[in-house]
Amino acid sequence: MLTGISLGVAEGTVTGLLGPSGSGKSTLIRSIVGVQRITSGSVRVLGLPAGSPTLRPNVGYLTQELSVYRDLTVRANLRYFAAVLGVDRGRVDQVLEDVSLSDRSDARVANLSGGQQSRVSLATALLGDPRVLILDEPTAGLDPVLREDLWSLFHRLGASGATLLISSHVMEEAMRCQRLLLLRDARLLIDDTPDGLLQRTGESDMDAAFLHLIRQSEATA
Repeated sequence: MLTGISLGVAEGTVTGLLGPSGSGKSTLIRSIVGVQRITSGSVRVLGLPAGSPTLRPNVGYLTQELSVYRDLTVRANLRYFAAVLGVDRGRVDQVLEDVSLSDRSDARVANLSGGQQSRVSLATALLGDPRVLILDEPTAGLDPVLREDLWSLFHRLGASGATLLISSHVMEEAMRCQRLLLLRDARLLIDDTPDGLLQRTGESDMDAAFLHLIRQSEATA
């Protein structure tokens, strides 16, 4: 259960949601997407209650679990979801290129590596060109080159007006974000820019800054 969290994510930004496993990142993400039961408080997305039917075409969601059909090829999966979303088939080629899977488009998902399977799921989330993208650990298991390519893609999407909330437990990825939300024990420790966080803590890297915040919160608990 999340405790006492109040925050906003600005439109057209790339915001990082960071914290160790069990910190509440996935719960917060599910609440924003509208699949988590909320017992108190409220969550609004694009001015509407989270989970509202009218939000569905405008919100892309990448879970940590595989969300495509393993027995279909990459292209067949994307064509199926494009039909569900009412998206032109031409969009399929674009998202294949975006996630660097054009050369594997005719491979069955079951025959892909774990990182490639995750990128197929990401491609489905991108198909509808959503205004809001919620990505849960999108770079987990990827090599440094692919991580760099995906972060470049995320920033291009943000520059085009999309709002991205990206969760990670890897603190080095924090410097790639425009704003950071740091969670620990289901509480929001800080909402700041990467540079602001380093200045606030007097540390030179994100791991040290996060440890500084943890020790500070424990000392005042």
